[in-house]
Amino acid sequence: MDGMDDELRTWMIALRTPGLGPGGLRERLAAAEGDIRRVLADLRHDAARLGEPARAWLAQPDEAQLAADMVWLAAPGHRLLRCTDADFPPQLENIPQPPAALFVAGDASLLLFPQVAIVGARNASAAGLAHARAFSRALAQAGLLVTSGMADGIDGAAHVAALDVGAATLAVIGTGPDRVYPRKHHGLAQRIAMHGALVSEFPPGTPARADHFPRRNRLIAGLALGTLVIEAGLQSGSLITARLAAEQGREVFALPGSIHSPLARGCHRLIREGARLVESAAEIVETLAPMARMLGDELATRLQTETAGAAAGLSKDMGPLGRLSGQLEDSGYRRLLLELGHEPTTLDELVQRTGQSAAALSSMLLMLELEGGIESLPGNRYQCLPAGFPDD
Repeated sequence: MDGMDDELRTWMIALRTPGLGPGGLRERLAAAEGDIRRVLADLRHDAARLGEPARAWLAQPDEAQLAADMVWLAAPGHRLLRCTDADFPPQLENIPQPPAALFVAGDASLLLFPQVAIVGARNASAAGLAHARAFSRALAQAGLLVTSGMADGIDGAAHVAALDVGAATLAVIGTGPDRVYPRKHHGLAQRIAMHGALVSEFPPGTPARADHFPRRNRLIAGLALGTLVIEAGLQSGSLITARLAAEQGREVFALPGSIHSPLARGCHRLIREGARLVESAAEIVETLAPMARMLGDELATRLQTETAGAAAGLSKDMGPLGRLSGQLEDSGYRRLLLELGHEPTTLDELVQRTGQSAAALSSMLLMLELEGGIESLPGNRYQCLPAGFPDD
């Protein structure tokens, strides 16, 4: 077993330790300066105080289970995204009980993109499903990543609509990354993994449980800059997502409906409590654009790329072309734009051409797109606009 495999195995032992939880693991990681091997050594030293299930697991982990974990992680497109990784999404750091790690099937860099969550009733009406599809299409085409929970109804309709216009979509699920719930969404899960990402904080093999879905909802709310609720009863789990989003300082949008529809009552309650009533996707894009720009700045700083100084030094009083001119003076941005050119190019191709990580490039591309230097195209491709292309 090489060093990387040994480290991943150590992470899986820690993540599966009974009773530890993400908060306990994060606390120990902080004390151990991010060294997971030190964490495991400390856990074994304190095993007696952690309780009998934890003591038994740490003394003799289930090797068959760990082997299955390693098989899943070794598959193409699978990743354990750890809170110690530079490209762990910073927007999750301040949510209740931030996860210690996420299991990702698909493009993990998408978690860094500006996201909007679309959630709602499982037993949605035909009109509600149509609204979900229309808003998802429009938001995806505007450059926002549509995030949801892959549930039946509104969630599924939002994912499908984004995929159908050639955009990526992100599904946060309440099972292990190798399970699909509901079962009818097997085909959708495959499409999302191929053209977006499936995300879970639960290890492989974890079945669906009622208490997993509120935990999933806090991740949906935390990842997204804003949450749009389309049809929700008064007892809907979507209201939990909306409440969590509001508590985390994120925008909450609600689509109004008929006063005679039970599926509109949850949205009407949200509006009475301060959610933004929206009638078009353009209203959401206008509201979230400044936050998307701030996210780009934060990512550049967090990743400590050579673009961080340029991002921090951009004048807030400059117009888009002025800010873009400032970015073009930075060699990192200039090289990226030259490598991008006028032909549609995928993120993977840019990684190969520039030698930079997908996470660093995602931050740079986001900032350039917000300032009108490039445009994003279906299929996770990018193209330089005339205003953005640097002169020789």
